[in-house]
Amino acid sequence: MRKMIILSLILILFGMSCAVNPVTGKKELMLISEQEEIALGKNTDSEIRTQYGIYDDPELLAYIQSVGKRLIPHTHRPNLPYQFAILDTPVINAFAVPGGYIYVTRGIMALMGSEAELSAVLGHELGHVNARHSVRRMSQMLLVQLGLALGSALNDTFAKISGMAGVGMQLLFLKFSRDDEREADVLGIDYSRKGSYNPGEMVAFFSSLQKMGDLSGGQSLPGFLSTHPLTGERIQNVRKMLADTDAGLEVRGEPYLRKVDDMVYGEDPRQGYVEDSAFYHPQLQFTFEIPKGWKVRDTPSQVTLSTEDGNAAVILQAEKSGESLDAYAGKKAGSIEGRTFISERTTTVNGLASFEQVYDVSQAEKETLRIRLSFLRKNDYIYTFFSLSTALNFRSYDPTFEGVVRSFKDLRDPRYLNRQPRRLKLVRADGSQTLEYIFRQAGMKKEDWPRAAILNSMEPAGTPAKNQWVKTVK
Repeated sequence: MRKMIILSLILILFGMSCAVNPVTGKKELMLISEQEEIALGKNTDSEIRTQYGIYDDPELLAYIQSVGKRLIPHTHRPNLPYQFAILDTPVINAFAVPGGYIYVTRGIMALMGSEAELSAVLGHELGHVNARHSVRRMSQMLLVQLGLALGSALNDTFAKISGMAGVGMQLLFLKFSRDDEREADVLGIDYSRKGSYNPGEMVAFFSSLQKMGDLSGGQSLPGFLSTHPLTGERIQNVRKMLADTDAGLEVRGEPYLRKVDDMVYGEDPRQGYVEDSAFYHPQLQFTFEIPKGWKVRDTPSQVTLSTEDGNAAVILQAEKSGESLDAYAGKKAGSIEGRTFISERTTTVNGLASFEQVYDVSQAEKETLRIRLSFLRKNDYIYTFFSLSTALNFRSYDPTFEGVVRSFKDLRDPRYLNRQPRRLKLVRADGSQTLEYIFRQAGMKKEDWPRAAILNSMEPAGTPAKNQWVKTVK
């Protein structure tokens, strides 16, 4: 009877909430209007920018926007307020959120080799937006009340503290269906072709992507292959959609390569890095120790440490604030639902003023958590350590939690402060030198050669044509 009632309610809801898909012209379940979709996209965009950070290169961003603007008039929803952004992460990915917000990472920018490849990637993501794939998935999520619960007692509270609890952020980690991907490929080719780009470069991009693989391991943002799985059938379908006349359309390899020349490649140590069992942040000039065997995830908004089994975690966040530590603590603690105050104390950590509070946090149908919030003032920033585990296990992890917080201090050693990122550098081939020779002359490490060869769509032993631009990493 319960199942029948739920099914009846869903059918009623479905009948009241159908909308015409702008691409197919067919009716489908849609619980979110276009205006709600745009508002959701705007909010999610703010969360994404805070969580992952934007790559600071106005000229490169303007270039991506110019390519996107060539495609927008040919989409099925040209009046959406489209926005494009480059995320400051080496993860190879591109994605879109509802309302027309399109993102590429600098990792995927390094992999691509032409403006036509960029148009194919942007066109594919525009396809997802125009067919409302994310909004349809979100409507399904709302029906089944899908959350971020992953089986651990920490996850609900962890998601809220880390800023990953929003419905829009959840969409970044859900795969599209095979039908969605095929439809986005069709639309991407159509939009790219109508924008006067050769859509055949989508195949070149897929080929490089398959060789590179999913390199998102250890990162908080999934890689392209995690969210957009490739299959042989999908690639063959793309080849079948190409026309003989496509070869005469624009590729624009050199203009693209000139734009990515000098772009940061790989991890940027200025934003934080791990070395010798410690975390160093040159820009904010701090360091702290990492417990042995714990995993580390670093994003522009926070550093997360966690045990392999996920039963304990420490989250570090920083925010500019002139408030007193106890006033700031009240604001932070106020955002934690179900909390019960346990204790507090004022202390110092390596000469820095510190204020700590401990709370138990009740969770429906899950174990009670215990959280210590440690607030430290350093210059204009307040640094907050959230140390959390179940209340039953907190005492066993407490010495480790204390060790992390107590190790936080100013970073003054030039050996760790003056780290600079690697960058893409273009080299003009003379037609006689192999790719390996060019890499060696550029001073590249041998272990980097295979991946750098993929960036150039070649084998390491291959010989680039005379005057061809070659991507190296320095």
